[in-house]
Amino acid sequence: MHIAILGGGGWGLALSSLLSENGHQVLVWEYNPAYLQLLKETHSNPHLLPGVTIPEQVCFTNDFNEVSTFSPEIIILATPTQFLRSTLHKTPVSLWNGQQLLAVVNVAKGIEEKTFKTLDAVIKDELPFLPESKICALSGPSHAEEVARKIPTTVVIAGSNENLLCQLQTVFSNAYFRVYRNLDLIGVEIGGAVKNIIAISAGIISGLGFGDNTIGALLTRGIVEIQRLGVALNACPETFLGLSGIGDLITTATSLHSRNRFVGWEIGKGRKLSEILSKMEMVAEGVATTRSVYLLAKKLQVEMPIVEKVYQVLYEDKDPRQAIIELMTRDLKAE
Repeated sequence: MHIAILGGGGWGLALSSLLSENGHQVLVWEYNPAYLQLLKETHSNPHLLPGVTIPEQVCFTNDFNEVSTFSPEIIILATPTQFLRSTLHKTPVSLWNGQQLLAVVNVAKGIEEKTFKTLDAVIKDELPFLPESKICALSGPSHAEEVARKIPTTVVIAGSNENLLCQLQTVFSNAYFRVYRNLDLIGVEIGGAVKNIIAISAGIISGLGFGDNTIGALLTRGIVEIQRLGVALNACPETFLGLSGIGDLITTATSLHSRNRFVGWEIGKGRKLSEILSKMEMVAEGVATTRSVYLLAKKLQVEMPIVEKVYQVLYEDKDPRQAIIELMTRDLKAE
């Protein structure tokens, strides 16, 4: 199949390698001129995926007209959450209205600032002519660094058309990358987005020097908060017990690969958020998503005390130790 990937970050590059190895023709659009030149010359980006070489068959461009001429059957959206709308806005209509286009698969994880919208809603806003049945999301516990090194990984693909999901499972799956399917698109999107906030708090806890008891409590109560928000948005509660819920949460909150956990760790060690972000090559989606989810939860009157404390630490300069004390001394209640 012809597959276009919009975004040559770590995840976009890992998927380009995977899909090329699966026998598909892959074209990656990358906006950063320096990264694009590096990819064209070396088929690698050591800033994002050290030690990984992308197959020679993968092509790279920064021209949307070239992507349109490529006539992709699948378009993967691998741009950071807060840049998805502006990226889609720049694309020509011809990229999306080809008869050959089967699916648009979002792989970013987050909630848009200001609008509080999930990414499938952003896609619908910017591409109102695209049939809703073609919009899908790929999510789950899947660090790009590990997928690029062929470490066994399982993820979930979500959408409204089960026949299409079955087809996409075949496109992505191989001996080290197994794809499940789920018809609960909103639940998969919420799980992937909100776990990044809990991962920041896990990093804070570790940076402060707390132990396994604290992490266990955080993950358990964290998935409760994720589920509460999801149910308020009409997601299926069971989705959050799957790969895009508890699976992604465990991986992101405990892994040294996790950019969101790293941000929390550095805050726990006493560094300021602005200083941390200024030195990061890749985007920690959970930082912006924390504000979006905090405000969305208030709007929907969903109780999310962990999210609230992470918001206060990131945006109101609350002392992390004080935030934990306040969480631990809330009114007692039944589980």
